[in-house]
Amino acid sequence: MPELPEVETIVRDLRKKIINQRIADVLIFLPRAVQGDPDIFVRILKGNRFSDISRRGKLLIFSLAKGADKLLIHLKMTGQLVYCHQGRLIAGGHSQADFDRHLPNRHTRAGFVFADHARLYFNDLRTFGYLRLASGQELARELDKKFGPEPLSRQFNAIYLARAAKDRKISIKGLLLDQKIVAGIGNIYADEALHAAGIFPGRAAGRVNARQMEKLVAASKRILRQAIKYRGTTFNNYVDADGQRGHFYQHLKVYNRADQPCLACGHLLRKTRIAGRGTAYCPACQH
Repeated sequence: MPELPEVETIVRDLRKKIINQRIADVLIFLPRAVQGDPDIFVRILKGNRFSDISRRGKLLIFSLAKGADKLLIHLKMTGQLVYCHQGRLIAGGHSQADFDRHLPNRHTRAGFVFADHARLYFNDLRTFGYLRLASGQELARELDKKFGPEPLSRQFNAIYLARAAKDRKISIKGLLLDQKIVAGIGNIYADEALHAAGIFPGRAAGRVNARQMEKLVAASKRILRQAIKYRGTTFNNYVDADGQRGHFYQHLKVYNRADQPCLACGHLLRKTRIAGRGTAYCPACQH
């Protein structure tokens, strides 16, 4: 699944390609991929334009030039946005290698045809992702209910995280992965931030002290900013919207490096399962 840096890369790149392009047609190949009435979905979007693209955590938010609705797209585990124009195919989300390059194909669930003949397809192998129209009020309620603060925002700080962790037995990694606590941190960046902060991922969140919380928040922000700079991480499952692979994998310290030496101390990294996810950590550096 793409995480915050990967989704941010998709947002930044698609802004350059489809903003203010008139939507000439809307294609629905799998009606249940659209939450709500597909006919209303097509009627609102056809002839409209995307005036902006943003995100909250891993949720993509497309603002419309006409009307108050927003188009929400969540890629979930295997979703992908594929942009095609003048024979060039570029993708953001799940691996380009995981589906037939001839589009639309058996994994294509919906698509948008623009006035300049470019196309944007929504592919989803396992059909966990979705497209949905929401009013501004509906979006605000959803963001308030389902999403915590952005990890790069001022609201995500050591005081906030300590309050969220107080007296809780959930692992500190599980807390970071809870999108209602902080929006957008996934498995890769949780492992990296916890290693940088010297915290064992399985430690009860309520037992992480204030100084460690400060280190964890600072590490999370630093690592996410660096990952955005390098356009995300690739493990055969992410290609950005310029058809490039993320290069942050070259800077990873623990994720996907189990049984290799810790780059900080030389001890062999271990792998276990915490919060339902494979977790790499250093038994010497993380306590």
